[in-house]
Amino acid sequence: MQVEIYAKDGKKTSKKAKLDQSIFGIEPNDHAIYLDVKRYLANQRQGTHKSKERGEIAGSTRKIKKQKGTGTARAGSIKNPLFKGGGTIFGPKPRTYKVGLNKKVKGLARKSALSYKAKENNIVVMEAVLMDSPKTSVFKAILANMEMVDNKLLFVTPDYNTNLYLSSRNLKKQRVMCADDLSTYDILNCSKLVLLEGSVNKIEETLK
Repeated sequence: MQVEIYAKDGKKTSKKAKLDQSIFGIEPNDHAIYLDVKRYLANQRQGTHKSKERGEIAGSTRKIKKQKGTGTARAGSIKNPLFKGGGTIFGPKPRTYKVGLNKKVKGLARKSALSYKAKENNIVVMEAVLMDSPKTSVFKAILANMEMVDNKLLFVTPDYNTNLYLSSRNLKKQRVMCADDLSTYDILNCSKLVLLEGSVNKIEETLK
């Protein structure tokens, strides 16, 4: 599968990028995608939620009324969960939400997501973007040249490109990410996937 390579000015170059059919042209597996996205979202959770139980809140341990003869239920502590300001019954405790997934299933999920993007013609390959310093205005000019200012884009770089990343950081719809960090969720969570020239080989090396 071959696609055109675009320059920063938005015009097609004479070069073409070859996309490996075994990565960008497979029959997508929806269940593998579901499992990998579920794993990714679960692993984003901190799991630091905590509520205080009756043994952890401040308050006197004095018996608040006599045991018998009051006509009401017995009560031994002001920290009783039934009272206002008392401890919480069965409240949340710190826990991990991490979910494991077989390496081959994760690879299949990413290939499936990339294949969906390729089928829908939502993969754009661009020449390398080199910037001397972070400039959001320069980055926005590139988007304007490509007529993709309003699109939800994910730029994938072959290596960490600090200047390009910082130039896009305060834009809501555009993100820059290294090919090594690319996940199934990231691929699906954009309308167009913009691969900088060297990142195609990096992705294929990772998934082969």
